[in-house]
Amino acid sequence: MSNSNQSAIMTDAPRAPIPAAAYLLTGCIAVIGSNSLVLGPIAPAVAASFGASVPAVMTAAAAFGLGTSASALFLARYIDRIGARRMLQGALLLLAIALVASALAPTVTALVASQLVAGIAAGIAMPAIYASSAAIAPPGRESGTIGVVLTGWTLSMVAGVSLSAVLADLIHWRAVFAAVALLAAAAVAGLATISLHDTRKSGPAPSPLGALAVSGILPLLIACGAFMTAFYGVYGYLGDHLHEALGEPVSANGLAAVAYGLGFGAAALLDGVIDRLGARRVMPFAYLLVGAVYVAIALASGGFGLLIATIAVWGLANHFGLNVLVMRLTALDPVRRGTIMGLNSAVTYLAVTVGTAGFGPLYTSLGFANCALIAAGLMLVAAGAAAWRSPAGR
Repeated sequence: MSNSNQSAIMTDAPRAPIPAAAYLLTGCIAVIGSNSLVLGPIAPAVAASFGASVPAVMTAAAAFGLGTSASALFLARYIDRIGARRMLQGALLLLAIALVASALAPTVTALVASQLVAGIAAGIAMPAIYASSAAIAPPGRESGTIGVVLTGWTLSMVAGVSLSAVLADLIHWRAVFAAVALLAAAAVAGLATISLHDTRKSGPAPSPLGALAVSGILPLLIACGAFMTAFYGVYGYLGDHLHEALGEPVSANGLAAVAYGLGFGAAALLDGVIDRLGARRVMPFAYLLVGAVYVAIALASGGFGLLIATIAVWGLANHFGLNVLVMRLTALDPVRRGTIMGLNSAVTYLAVTVGTAGFGPLYTSLGFANCALIAAGLMLVAAGAAAWRSPAGR
């Protein structure tokens, strides 16, 4: 058979379907994302219940981030030794227990402690999910498979944030954590029914920072840090800008979250472009696109309608940025995917702290539009790191 005939057959062959397991992993991401996002909308109700201040209640969110970063750095490495599915099941079971404890918390201190444990569980679960996504993806459908899994963040933003406020109003804020706990337990049960192909490393688990020696990982982690710092720095002060600068009601924050989530989810329909062109080739341009969106946000910051539309485009662009990042990181070393994705999660949650704390004074002194322009500058750093050539990666 001639080469031309072989190429024609390969071109005409139907693409392998995305595995059903990917949709369960989507649900797992949605559960973790819901817990990380729901406290903000229900914080006033929680504070009133405990007779505490909203900042005191939001300490629980900080504890969740701290737990996630620490466990991603020090515990995610055991994914490579034990296997992604078993680690994911154990992490989600621990998350369900922590959520039940959050629902039953008698004091703010107990809620903070429960969310710290939830963060420890999330720091193991997220790298396991990303590692599993890459492992189950059919050849040529890596981006599409990972894109489906990433839509779990859309579900958590659109459904989780919206429904949490409804549950808190109709029943009680404790019902929010109870509902997410039930979803986590359902995910644990679902994982027992599917097959995830683990690539396990014999011998002791890799050291937490041992994966830094993997060729090509440092530029990608720099890109991750710049990308995530820009996001959290702008998103963290978007709500205050809408309320204080534009005079919109607090409910406008929910509309912004929905717009971002819908844009993020809609981008999954275009993930095939990444599979056709390759994540390495697409990544710098994806980050330049995100940088251009930040410039657009700065220009649109004075009008509510145009800003909301721009936020939807922001979600779409960020989906591509996150997809190519996960693809390239998981392709570096299949045997150490858990450790590598643990470093990714640790950098991400460090960026939460750096972005929100670092952009605070900038927002106060320079305003929201200038913060968006600074974020655009960070995306130039991310694009430069993504373009860095190394022997490994995709």
